Amino acid sequence: MSVTIKSISKALPEYTRTTAEIIPFLDAWLHGQEDRFVRKVKKIFENAAVDKRYSLMSPEEVFSDLGFQERNNIYIREGIKLGTKCLSDAIAKAGWQNQDIDYIITVSCTGIMIPSLDAYLINALKLRQDIVRLPVTEMGCAAGISGLIYARHFLKANPGKRAALIAVESPTATFQLNDFSMANIVSAAIFGDGAACVLLSSHPDDQGPEILDEEMYHFYDTQDIMGFKLTNTGLQMILDITVPETIGQHFPAIIHPFLAKNGLEIQAIDHLIFHPGGKKIIEVVEELFGSMGKDIDDTKEVLRLYGNMSSVTVLYVLERIMDRKPQKGETGLMLSFGPGFSAQRILLRW
Repeated sequence: MSVTIKSISKALPEYTRTTAEIIPFLDAWLHGQEDRFVRKVKKIFENAAVDKRYSLMSPEEVFSDLGFQERNNIYIREGIKLGTKCLSDAIAKAGWQNQDIDYIITVSCTGIMIPSLDAYLINALKLRQDIVRLPVTEMGCAAGISGLIYARHFLKANPGKRAALIAVESPTATFQLNDFSMANIVSAAIFGDGAACVLLSSHPDDQGPEILDEEMYHFYDTQDIMGFKLTNTGLQMILDITVPETIGQHFPAIIHPFLAKNGLEIQAIDHLIFHPGGKKIIEVVEELFGSMGKDIDDTKEVLRLYGNMSSVTVLYVLERIMDRKPQKGETGLMLSFGPGFSAQRILLRW
C-alpha cells in the first residue's frame, strides 16, 4: 500500500524583521554588558545566515520581561490561528473537504497546550468526530519528519485513508531576557516562528510523491546536547557547541545504510531535503556532499528567509521542492535532527 504526499502549505505570523532591524533591540537588551561581549553577540546575529525571520510576538514583546504565562498564552492564541490557516489552505490545495481527513497529527515543542492544538483544529474546521488524534511534543526540530513517519504508519495500516500533519512552532516565545549564555544568544540569532501543514494519503485517487521508506536513528549518550530546560521563566534553550561535530561524525551511519537498504547510493538522490538547523550544521553537510556534486541550496534559502523554525523548517524545504514539480521517477531524501539526540529520514519518489 503506497502512501503519498498530496499537498503542503505554510502559514507565517504577522510580525517580521530583518536581522539589521533586530540589532537596535540587541543594544537595549545588552545595555550594561562589556563592549567586547556586545560586539560578539552582534557578530553572531550578523553571521547566522538568517536575513529575516517571523514571530508570533512583536520584537518589543520578545525583548521584554513578559513572563512564561503571558508568552505561552500568545503561543496558544496565535498558534491556533496559524494551525487553522495552514490546514485549511492545504485542504483547499488538495481539493479535499474538511471531513475527508481520518487522522490528525500536530507537532510542537515551543509551548504548552492542553488540550493540544488538534482539538482546536477539529472544532474550528469541524473535522470528523471520529478522527484519530496524535499530538507530538518534546521532539524538537526532528518532529516534522517524525510526524510524517507516524502518518505513514497509520496510512499503510489503513488503506484508502487520509492524514494531516500540522507543525506550529514559536522559538521566539522561549527567549530568556536575563540569560546571556551562548545557547540563548545563538538560539535568538538563528530561530524564527512559523507553521506548515502536509496532507498524506493511502487513497488510490490521490497522487503525489510516494514515501518509499523511513527510519529513525538514535545517537547514544547525547541526551544533554540539545533540548529545553523548564524554568520559572519558561523554556530555556540547551544547545551544545558539539552538535554540528556530532552530526558530522554520525553522518555516514545515518545516510548510507538507509539508502543501501533501498538499493540506492547518495549519487542517485535528486533532491536533498535537509532541515536547516543553523549555519554551522549546513557547513558540515555541504562539506560532506559538495564533493559528490550535491547541493542543499533550498535548505540554505529557507534558513535565510525564515530562520530555523524547529519542526516546521524542513517542511518549508519540501514545499520548495514540490512547487518545482519534479519529474516522474526523481528521488528525494528528507533529513532532520532533534533532541535525544536523533536523526529522522524519509525517502521519496515522484
